[in-house]
Amino acid sequence: MSEPQGIGTVIKQFVREGVHHIFIGPDHILFVIGLLLLGGTLKRLLKIVTAFTIAHSITLVLATLNILSPPARIIEPMIALSIIFVGAHALSQSKEGRDWRLLFAFCFGFVHGFGFANVLREMRLPRGELGWSLFSFNVGVEIGQACIVLAVAPILAQLYRRTRPATSRRIASAGAFCVIVAGAYWFTERTFNAG
Repeated sequence: MSEPQGIGTVIKQFVREGVHHIFIGPDHILFVIGLLLLGGTLKRLLKIVTAFTIAHSITLVLATLNILSPPARIIEPMIALSIIFVGAHALSQSKEGRDWRLLFAFCFGFVHGFGFANVLREMRLPRGELGWSLFSFNVGVEIGQACIVLAVAPILAQLYRRTRPATSRRIASAGAFCVIVAGAYWFTERTFNAG
């Protein structure tokens, strides 16, 4: 814990840290992109990402307060598995199929929250402002994820709109395959290097 700071300073610092962590974390970015591959309205996609944020906020708090704190050697491969899973779901579903992404985002959010907590523990959390730092970090993460949605979703929407349904499915499948391959690579690397 660091020395006490003003609330405004804490909020600015940890919002910035949350945004920064999303943009330097290719695994979290790819997980979010995997959730976007099947398309949908902007409102729907933001709702999916927000479900992810709500879930990871819970485990982030639990881990930061040392209430529940699984080791990184377990969590990091599980994050990679979550990427494989959303890629496989996108690969197996047509755009007309049942959409389970909201549920998947929420469930896997718990796992990703433990990953965020590992990063947060390495920072010097301000003594007396722990609540504000956790809240602000989560706000920053949500802003970063919303930026990804706002950048990627319109591109996918244009691609799907300008191509025939069969071509759209091929585009989604190609993206899903790339997500799966990256997730499999990270899973192998993190499992092999765990310890």
